Amino acid sequence: MRRRDDRGSATLELAVAMPAVVLLLAVVLGAADVVVAQVDCVDAARAGARAAARGETAAVVRASAQSLAPAGASVAVRGGAGTVVVEVTSRRAVLGRLGGAVLTGATARAAVEPAAAGVAP
Repeated sequence: MRRRDDRGSATLELAVAMPAVVLLLAVVLGAADVVVAQVDCVDAARAGARAAARGETAAVVRASAQSLAPAGASVAVRGGAGTVVVEVTSRRAVLGRLGGAVLTGATARAAVEPAAAGVAP
């Protein structure tokens, strides 16, 4: 009987498994980037709504939200009937050119404070 030679099999197994490990790591990092962008959108929308509730101008509200929003995010401010709505959206690429894009975003609503609306307490 001849003995089977197993030399180099560990190297071959590592070479076969390494692309799968790298792809899995890329997917995990891409998902983490999307989650961080979502949290940043929530924080930015809340900050913008707080600024608007205090009676700040639309430019200040946008600047407040944009300072906390992910890079390239859009900020929309709407108001009416004693409330203000701030919406922050961001498009994040997953896996660079290989993957698609994920739209993340958040909306925050706040009641305008009476002093900010010009109503005496």
